[in-house]
Amino acid sequence: MSARAHPVDGDVSPATDGGDTPTNSSPHRHKVGVPPKPNMFHDFMYTFKETFFHDDPLRHFKDQPKSKQFMLGLQSVFPVFDWGRTYNFKKFRGDLIAGLTIASLCIPQDIGYAKLANLDPKYGLYSSFVPPLVYACMGSSRDIAIGPVAVVSLLLGTLLRAEVDPNTNPDEYLRLAFTATFFAGVTEAALGFFRLGFLIDFLSHAAVVGFMGGAAITIALQQLKGFLGIKKFTKKTDIIAVLDSVFSSANHGWNWQTIVIGASFLTFLLTSKFIGKKNKKLFWVPAVAPLISVIISTFFVYITRADKQGVQIVKHLDKGINPSSFGQIYFSGDYLAKGIKIGVVSGMVALTEAVAIGRTFAAMKDYQIDGNKEMVALGVMNVVGSMSSCYVATGSFSRSAVNFMAGCHTAVSNIIMSIVVLLTLLFLTPLFKYTPNAILAAIIINAVIPLVDIQAAVLIFKVDKLDFVACMGAFFGVIFVSVEIGLLIAVSISFAKILLQVTRPRTAILGNIPRTSVYRNIQQYPEATMVPGVLMIRVDSAIYFSNSNYVRERIQRWLLEEEEKVKAASLPRIQFLIIEMSPVTDIDTSGIHALEDLYKSLQKRDIQLILANPGPLVIGKLHLSHFADMLGHDNIFLTVADAVESCCPKLSDEV
Repeated sequence: MSARAHPVDGDVSPATDGGDTPTNSSPHRHKVGVPPKPNMFHDFMYTFKETFFHDDPLRHFKDQPKSKQFMLGLQSVFPVFDWGRTYNFKKFRGDLIAGLTIASLCIPQDIGYAKLANLDPKYGLYSSFVPPLVYACMGSSRDIAIGPVAVVSLLLGTLLRAEVDPNTNPDEYLRLAFTATFFAGVTEAALGFFRLGFLIDFLSHAAVVGFMGGAAITIALQQLKGFLGIKKFTKKTDIIAVLDSVFSSANHGWNWQTIVIGASFLTFLLTSKFIGKKNKKLFWVPAVAPLISVIISTFFVYITRADKQGVQIVKHLDKGINPSSFGQIYFSGDYLAKGIKIGVVSGMVALTEAVAIGRTFAAMKDYQIDGNKEMVALGVMNVVGSMSSCYVATGSFSRSAVNFMAGCHTAVSNIIMSIVVLLTLLFLTPLFKYTPNAILAAIIINAVIPLVDIQAAVLIFKVDKLDFVACMGAFFGVIFVSVEIGLLIAVSISFAKILLQVTRPRTAILGNIPRTSVYRNIQQYPEATMVPGVLMIRVDSAIYFSNSNYVRERIQRWLLEEEEKVKAASLPRIQFLIIEMSPVTDIDTSGIHALEDLYKSLQKRDIQLILANPGPLVIGKLHLSHFADMLGHDNIFLTVADAVESCCPKLSDEV
């Protein structure tokens, strides 16, 4: 049994989702084009380029004189030489306002975030001085604000505490923190230099939403120690241990003065945030509110000497700029491997957050950022930071949002912020001595609340239930076990989803849209009608070794189910099986073997296998493997409509 068409040479254009466009009935049809025999070297180079150099980063260097190429190379590594040429006073005015605004936000946040990492508050300020300066020279984002962030601080603190107790071995803990920061930077820079940035995309958006939400709740719960004035607090981060520690100390461990301070200023911070959301022109209100809270609460504690009544304060904060820490980084010994492990994990999380923030604001202002250059900039920034007493810094969403709203134009806003932090380190740190820990807890709680994105979680649930499982897995893993376990669950579920989609691709039965020659999924278009004696199936994925057996078995199961329906309805038996190959972008030897097995199975049942619109890679491999000869070249068609017309010419004439 053979279905034949009259092939005529001509150009072949790929069909869309179903593979067909309405055509006039004609005895002369285009045959499926066979590409030239592939050159292995050219194929390899094309694949290599699309994997690592899809953006063609060297295109600007073509046909340029040596001097121009040198300048372009310099601008590529240091974008400041590019945008600096057109910098003017108008841009500086916007950057100055933005820089001062984010500085007022970052100073109190940095002190609190350092405590999250179990470090002295000064290291939070150090990390908002040197890293932003490095990023301003090397980063390509105009809007991102650099410094410590809550999630990375908590993650770093949790991982470090698992290796070294910061209370009994503070020196080793600090050295391990610098070591982890160094290798976080090395990891980020290496990913960018070797153009492996696509690896961070394996952490799905849903998993990130769940992880961030769980981390935000964990961070907020950790702040109950300072918010309630509890002196003895659990070292664990899971919700059960934290709540047990909170309520077990309720009778004797809570300090009412501390609670009043924390609750009052948290209310003030939330109110200021509400005002800023309601009126975009008042964006500066929530930005300066944390600093105002610190100033007022510090003054209040100082004049009332509330610290004598049990209100815990920051106490001494060293004055002066970052000392060198290069000699404190572990390059050998037992702590080296631990530092590498912690650095890689924290560096990847920091990288994911920073690149996501950079892309978000770049899209808002309609400009492009180079993800790989961003990774190199962030990596160099953290390597330099690790040598100057900083811990892992990255892009802060809250500060970047304020930076954007304040009207920043370039990365100069980061330089302005660094200068303000420098002045604070040189002259103002003694003023933070009486700052109550409760106000720092309130500032952190206020900062992490937006990370619990309920709307995003609801949308994920509506759109993709498997994505929602990944989201909730990461969320509950963080709050009920630990931050690192939540991260592991997020990555594991993301990989599991990829494997599931690769190994279990979707297939669909096609039907004819009435009064057209278009064939579509009958579940999506209920009005589409089946063709008597013909079963049309579309495979919506490349066919590889990982899914070839499943695809073959699923097609055979479709065929068996349809044969049972046909028999029950006393309709003509199925004589033709048409596989729509438009979505099949590639096929390997396992996939070809699966088609061969399917063809042989159908031959025994007197059913003809027909392929419709295989792409260039697929048809090329089918010819090289001689499967096209086995099947018969006259059983490979450009469209499903062509195949149906050859199988059932009378029916096609009626369409």
